[in-house]
Amino acid sequence: MNESRSDLLLLLAGVGGVLIIATIIGQWLAMRQRASSTDDQTQVSVIDNLNARINAWWAMVILIGLAFMGGKAGVIILFGFCSFAALREFVTLTQTRRDDHWALAAAFFIVLPVQYALVWYEWYGLYSIFIPVYAFLLLPMLAAVRGSTEHYLVRVAETQWALMICVFCASHVPALLTLQIPGYEGRQVLLIAYLVVVVQISDVLQYVWGKLMGKRRIAPALSPSKTVEGAVGGILSATLIGALLWWITPFTPFQSALMALACTLMGFMGGLVLSAIKRDRGVKDWGHLIAGHGGFIDRMDSVLFSAPVFFHLVRYGWDVS
Repeated sequence: MNESRSDLLLLLAGVGGVLIIATIIGQWLAMRQRASSTDDQTQVSVIDNLNARINAWWAMVILIGLAFMGGKAGVIILFGFCSFAALREFVTLTQTRRDDHWALAAAFFIVLPVQYALVWYEWYGLYSIFIPVYAFLLLPMLAAVRGSTEHYLVRVAETQWALMICVFCASHVPALLTLQIPGYEGRQVLLIAYLVVVVQISDVLQYVWGKLMGKRRIAPALSPSKTVEGAVGGILSATLIGALLWWITPFTPFQSALMALACTLMGFMGGLVLSAIKRDRGVKDWGHLIAGHGGFIDRMDSVLFSAPVFFHLVRYGWDVS
């Protein structure tokens, strides 16, 4: 346990060091921009956006760090809260109506807490199927007994998809704490740190590479800022960082690189999928709760898609339970 906490503190210190450097650069760019009195609104917007992102990252890293130091309870409470906030954001963009109140109440106040309780009790056989089987059957029943058939299929599917993304996928992050890996006892929280750092730094590096070299857009209608050069540069850079972080995992450096590659690819596709949903609903961000970052889903999109894949790769490759 002490070794795990030492490694976690070392990792957090490294992330903090990167944020300090980023803060200095961001403030220097802002000061230079003010001194030059430039009228280039594009440049001003980019610098303001960069500093807003850095400030938001400080808040998120501190919150995540405190949750990690709180152990299993802290991590489950944090991601349970994130799931609740994300589910609320998702539902606000759906076509739900008064007749869906029973189904929505069940989603927020029954399905969500039960899913995280199952993770707390480490009941893999049930939390791995509770939402995609039992909740998926329950919600249409609750919607049907209200008797409203207008857009019934769309309304039910939207609620099911919201639960799948915001609760089921997110719950696989704290579920990493339940894995039993020989020689890695008491260090599972480092797997969460590894996943979050690799996936989120991939997003940042995709943004940086895109600004530096991006020319060919991948999906202009979904995300105009995503380019081929940015995606390739960010994913490969994050894969290298993942390989360098092998010391906090049960993986070899090569295995760590493959894991990082799988996570970043899933994270990239998750960003595209959730961008498609936003464009379908005509909104830029899922919410405005986090200044400079939109809503919870805007920050969690990559983690949401990569978490279940990472969990099962580790479980089937290293877990002995």
